[in-house]
Formats: sequence, C-alpha cells, structure tokens
Amino acid sequence: MKTIYVDNGATTKTDEEVIKAMLPYLSESYGNPSSIYKLGRENKKAVEEARDKVAKVLNCEPNEIYFTAGGSESDNTAIKGIAYQYRDKGNHIITSKIEHPAVLETCKKLEKEGFEVTYIGVDENGILNLEELKKEIRPTTTLITVMFANNEIGTIEPIEEIGKIAKENDIIFHTDAVQAVGNVEIDVKKLNIDSLSLSGHKFYGPKGIGALYVRKGIKFDKFINGGHQERNKRAGTENVPGIVGLGKAIELTYESLEEHNQKIKELRDYYVEQVEERIAYIKINGDKERRLPGNSNISFRFIEGEGLLLNLDLKGICASSGSACTSGSLDPSHVLLAIGLPHEIAHGSLRVSIGKYNTKEEIDYLVENLVEIVERLREISPLWEKFMEEENR
Repeated sequence: MKTIYVDNGATTKTDEEVIKAMLPYLSESYGNPSSIYKLGRENKKAVEEARDKVAKVLNCEPNEIYFTAGGSESDNTAIKGIAYQYRDKGNHIITSKIEHPAVLETCKKLEKEGFEVTYIGVDENGILNLEELKKEIRPTTTLITVMFANNEIGTIEPIEEIGKIAKENDIIFHTDAVQAVGNVEIDVKKLNIDSLSLSGHKFYGPKGIGALYVRKGIKFDKFINGGHQERNKRAGTENVPGIVGLGKAIELTYESLEEHNQKIKELRDYYVEQVEERIAYIKINGDKERRLPGNSNISFRFIEGEGLLLNLDLKGICASSGSACTSGSLDPSHVLLAIGLPHEIAHGSLRVSIGKYNTKEEIDYLVENLVEIVERLREISPLWEKFMEEENR
C-alpha cells in the first residue's frame, strides 16, 4: 500500500540536497567547533556560514541568530529570557488564545512565577483583534508574543501591524514563526519584529535544529548554562550536521519560494474544491486569503476526527486533526474553540498540509477515500441519524 503524506505542517521530508550537505559532518568533518585546530575551525566556519544564510533570509545580522534544538526551545528561550530580563520594568505579557503549546504553556508557567498574562481573542477566521490588543497594553507590559501563522488553521496574523503597535509603545515583540518560515517572505526590520523562532524540519530540513533571532540590544537570559557557545547564551557543543542542514534547507527554500508556493497553493485549492463539491455539511476553518499556501483545515459535521484519521491511516494517508504537539489530547482544538466552533464540530476537524513532494494524483486518492470514509462514519453516527430525522420531518 502506498503512503500519501499530507501532514507537512507537522514535519517535512528532509530534502536530498540537505542530507547530502549534512553527510560530511557526520563522518570525516567531525571536529568540535570550539577546538582551535583545523578540524574544529572548519566546522566553526560551517556553522557561521549557516548562520549567514538564516540571517540573509530574515534580513538581520548574523550575530542576531542563535541556534537551538527547535521551535519549542526558541519560544521558551525568547519568552522566559526576555520576561526575566525586563521584570524590573514590568511583569505583564500579551499573547493570543491560539498560540502553539510551546508559547501557551510557557506563559502559564510564568503566571505561576508572578507574571501577568493577557490572552487576546481572535475573530472567526483566527485573525487577532488589534483593538483589543491596544486596549490591553499597560505601563507594565514588556512583551507581546503572537504567532506569525497558525499551525492548525493556517491563518497569517497581521504581524506588521502588531509590530508597529509594539514599537510605538516601547514593547518587545516576539513571534513564533515556525509555520511561516519556509512559506512566507519575512523581513524582521520591515515588520518591527524583535525576536523570532523557527524550526528546520518545517521546511525540508532535519529535526532537532532550530534558530532564534533576537534583535541586537534586546536582553534575554541564557537558557542553558555551561560553556560559552552561541555567544554565551546556549551552552553545549553545536549540532553541526543539523546546523548545516538548516542552513542548506532555508537557502534552497527561499531560492524557489514563489514557485513552491504556487504549486502547493494550486494543489490545496484543488483539494478544497473537490471536498466542497463532494461532501456536504462541512466548514472550512481559517481565513481563505490570509493563510499558508499548503494549509487546509475542514470540519466534517457529525463525525469524530480521531475516527477519520484512523480510517485514513488504513488507506495509507497521513493527515492530522490539528497540532502534532497536542495529538495525545482528547480535548477539542483550543484554536477551533477560539474561533467560535462548538465542541461537536471542532472534534470533527481534519488538517491537510500539502508540501512540495505531493502530486495531483495523491490529492485525488485522498479525496476519493475521504468521501467514502466520511459517508461510512456518518452512517454509524447517532448525531447524523438524529440530524437526518429532523431534516426529513
């Protein structure tokens, strides 16, 4: 049975060129970058070349880039590190109700330590309420952290406007851009972004490697104590193969970003059109225009998302019901609840995230099976039976 992978929002297949670039650093180029001999210096050079590539994409200075183990570590480092450093100025943080758990759980931890956190609402499409944001700003507000693009419904937030509001009020602005980097052009200077998180495995790089941008002049606590790596902010021997892989992946992605986005957007739109034509009683979640090119999130009424995923898996189809980081939870998506969906509809959502390796034939296979599975699950659903009885009265 063939495998159809349409869960690129969870992770992506590592590009062959990225693997090729990494291989030497897993074998012959194994020196510690902190060593002063040639084998170490060569690896140090490779690390700095990757740093340059990330900085070029974000339009920042290389010394504003810090390598981490991924998006969650970058979010934790930025939010906690900045909050602790500016605690004398204030203890108030503003975020949104639809953030990734790496942000929400970090904010909850800070609340236990005496910080005050305001969770801003979003509209029915997942767009942050800017007027509410302005009203919630206090003299003690030191940090605003709002994601660039939502990992579940794909909505792209008004980042430039948020950055402007933060700058006008002398507040530091951090954005979790894990889903955005690799899909959207990002200029941290133009957007007034002070700090940004990204992760390599979201754009065809390896897992276990990410980066954190922090604008020069912004203070933040070190997250790992020990040696002096990453300009004394993150102790530990650098993950050279991963860093090289991330650098290569971001370089390749942005060399062909427009072409890549056009292809996956066309496939995404084709998928949505087919589903709309062939399956009744659905709801498309997220903004139809301001969204990631490969993302689709659709709620299928009268069925459970878990049953849908299990049946798709039996057909070799890999998709998700939301964030991979919350897949073990039986609760409905906090994102879907935040945009106003009732529990029973939120439970029946399917996220399909299309990537550069997907084909139209795979989408056809997905839709054919989806039509059959939804019909079969509805036939055994008490909710569907009750609904049809009421419809036929």
